[in-house]
Amino acid sequence: MSSTLSAEEIRVKREFNELLENCVRCNKRSDKAMIRKAFKIAYNAHKGALRLSGEPYIIHPIAVARIVTQEMGLGVKAIIAALLHDVVEDTEFSLEEIENHFGPKIASIVDGLTKISGVFDKNSTLQAENFRKMLLTLSDDVRVILIKLADRLHNMRTLGSLPTVKQMKISAETLYLYAPLAHRLGFYSIKNELEDLSLKYRYPKIFQELSDKVKNQEKSHEAFIKAFARPIEEQLDKNGITFEISGRYKSIYSIWNKMQTKNIPFEEVYDLMAIRIVFDPLPQIPEKTQCWNIYSMITDIYMPKPERIRDWVSTPKANGYEALHATVMGPQGNWMEVQIRSRRMDDIAERGFAAHWKYKTESSQESELDKWLKRIQELLANPNSDAIEFIDDFKLNLFASEIFIFTPKGDTRTLPVDSTVLDFAYEIHSEIGHRAIGAKVNHRLVPLNHKLKSGDQVEIITSDTYRPRLEWLNNVVTLKAKTAIKDALKAENKNRIEKGKKLLEEKLLEIKLRPNARILQKMLLTYDISTKDELYSKIGMNMIQLDDLENVLKQNTKNKWVNYWSLQLGKTSSRVRKPALTHSHHKTSRQSPVLLKENINDATTDYSIAKCCNPIPGDNVIGFRDANDEESITIHQAKCPTAIRLLSSHSELLVPVKWTTHKLLSFLVKVAISGIDRFGIYNDITTVICQELNVNIRAINLSSHDGVWEGTMDLYVHDAKDLNKLAMELGKIKGVDAVKRVEATPELI
Repeated sequence: MSSTLSAEEIRVKREFNELLENCVRCNKRSDKAMIRKAFKIAYNAHKGALRLSGEPYIIHPIAVARIVTQEMGLGVKAIIAALLHDVVEDTEFSLEEIENHFGPKIASIVDGLTKISGVFDKNSTLQAENFRKMLLTLSDDVRVILIKLADRLHNMRTLGSLPTVKQMKISAETLYLYAPLAHRLGFYSIKNELEDLSLKYRYPKIFQELSDKVKNQEKSHEAFIKAFARPIEEQLDKNGITFEISGRYKSIYSIWNKMQTKNIPFEEVYDLMAIRIVFDPLPQIPEKTQCWNIYSMITDIYMPKPERIRDWVSTPKANGYEALHATVMGPQGNWMEVQIRSRRMDDIAERGFAAHWKYKTESSQESELDKWLKRIQELLANPNSDAIEFIDDFKLNLFASEIFIFTPKGDTRTLPVDSTVLDFAYEIHSEIGHRAIGAKVNHRLVPLNHKLKSGDQVEIITSDTYRPRLEWLNNVVTLKAKTAIKDALKAENKNRIEKGKKLLEEKLLEIKLRPNARILQKMLLTYDISTKDELYSKIGMNMIQLDDLENVLKQNTKNKWVNYWSLQLGKTSSRVRKPALTHSHHKTSRQSPVLLKENINDATTDYSIAKCCNPIPGDNVIGFRDANDEESITIHQAKCPTAIRLLSSHSELLVPVKWTTHKLLSFLVKVAISGIDRFGIYNDITTVICQELNVNIRAINLSSHDGVWEGTMDLYVHDAKDLNKLAMELGKIKGVDAVKRVEATPELI
């Protein structure tokens, strides 16, 4: 290596050489020559550009290419596309030049990875459109999705150099879309890492605490795993099975998520570990048979828990995952999950979609993953669908477990758990869904909202006069059904709007008037309607009669209509007040947080508390502007699912906010409490609340049965710190087992 190279150039050269050396599918000399050519183009195009961390930009595409080949197992074309994925977007290099150098296939992949610029639908966002465009490439080349996942994984690994607001936005987007997508495509290790990194940057203290707790238990866990695995190893060796056995630890995010959903401390998360057995299958014997044979050997040693058997070798998951999971009682009285896989199954579990294609042959049946990708391609064929709606519905279908439904002829269809008859109808064909009026499930007549179970046989009953209705959206869970219903309703609504507009224009002409902004505004105020389209639609449906239009326009109507956000932010009653937002009536800087101040004398109410999560002072919160009114802000808890969704799709509306503290106001919260019954415990609870902590009780509802008691209390607290102190003090009372905050409408006094 020349002594004239700088330290940065030496690092770049070393990173690229490691990429070439570890390329799992670069066997030909011509392959490596093409990769070197792509690297040279990318290196020259990004020359002088630096990442926010200060390192040369070219390090990023090299890192993405390494993830693509080493962690996903993709080939030469994917590596070249990964090296070039930012060239068209960030430099003068054009897509045509890439096509001239590397051909149309690589140019197509790079095009799919290049972000959109230009004008978008006013109701959409750049992020949602970018993600939707990326998904559109499923119809051409799924490698675009895989390279994008690798790109996001490296960005998450290097997120520490970005400002906090950016970290929150990217982490939320990753958790909302990219981690579920990695899961759906079978990349479990990548999905776990994306979730862990999202948690690390959203809640750094919590992440560190859980990481330390897991690390502190590693030695004892390793000893337990060795003791547990020893008799299994002996049994497998005795039967001549070639295998590997290892311990798998639950990811930090999975631990945190279980603690949140079950409201339990770290110490009560019992399934922190699992044993994985990967075996080399014997020829001429089905892998499924060998999995059950190993299961039989294990249950000769340890007692199984029958209801915890998960048979994904007979019916693989929709993302291609195959394995046999069993839970058995360990030697120390602990339940332990055992995962049994063949070498092929393990490869698919680790490398997901890439390995799925590796094992596919011409005689192979179409897998559930193939069918899922085909369904997504069909949905993406509609260019007019709203990007935000599509992303939200698409996300709902990423983590869905599957059930198997039979048609009258015995064919099977795979649907998510909780699917209804109507979902099944749309799965067969959109027109059948549109005209469905009921069904026969197992030869019994049922309504459209009937939930299906695995193994049901379904026959759809249709009528030519039936059309989709708005309430149908509450009766379906699949993306295909939701999209088809929404598209049909939009088309119908468009017809009503055009009809209503025409009727209004004709009526105005009768009274020698032409439609203008003043007339429309007066009608909106009179009928308490927020948009012109809604007005036209109601006229088109005959919900608004125009017979008395002349008198309506003569009325002196006061401005009684304001939009949704203003309603939320209007004056409160003397009994109920919202805390006021202290900021000037100008666009707030993203760098300086807006202060959420408890000031009962301040009449300005230009922000509102989100009812979906009901934050109180002291909670970790973020704000979002109304897209139509920059002065209106809604405050959410940072962990609120709605906030995470908004961060992933509307991050441009994010407003940093924080609470100021002075205890003039109290906030109403609901607390659930339970424990073991004993004489005098109710008195102890109220004494601690009222006398020791000086907290006012609005309502208390406790009941005892069979030696245990439970109930709820509505309490007035000043902030989250007060609430945490209250929970700690109540937890010290003998007989109190659990104290937790539950949702309650926020109310201020």
